[in-house]
Amino acid sequence: MITQEDLEDIKESISTQDLPTAVNTIKGFLEKQDHVELNVGVTGESGSGKSTFVNAFRGLGDEEEGSAKTGPVETTMEPEAYLHPKYKNVKVWDLPGIGTPNFKADEYLKLVEFERYDFFIIIASDRFRECHTQLAKEIMRMGKTFYFVRSKIDSSIDAEKRKKSFDQKRTLDTI
Repeated sequence: MITQEDLEDIKESISTQDLPTAVNTIKGFLEKQDHVELNVGVTGESGSGKSTFVNAFRGLGDEEEGSAKTGPVETTMEPEAYLHPKYKNVKVWDLPGIGTPNFKADEYLKLVEFERYDFFIIIASDRFRECHTQLAKEIMRMGKTFYFVRSKIDSSIDAEKRKKSFDQKRTLDTI
């Protein structure tokens, strides 16, 4: 992040130096930003598709080399960092699912070292639940940002298709 002190230095270089020198100073500050590490925590309930999301975000299939492991049972047992293929300073963290016997909601934040991440993506594969609200409240308490992502919408669509009154647009709008 560019600090207030950095901004003051940029202002000073613009006002006291020739334009090429000022431009070089600004370029130097911008290049430093390319080296700032960004840690993105992907969290949510077990089985919601967190690891699949991490793979898709990185442009990988679930069985490709270097992809996050996925499975029909609890698979991610400890936080695992994956580098973004294009942005080398971005680490996408595949976090264990909240609310399992191994990661009870009241212990989860400590077990996954929640404070280490810069911002979060909260994955929900069905309705949003109390655990999602708890995660969001804790993230806001830390003064950080999060995004909700709803996964597995195709399953909801398939379930609704059994109804005579099925309307895909209305279903998606409701979701």
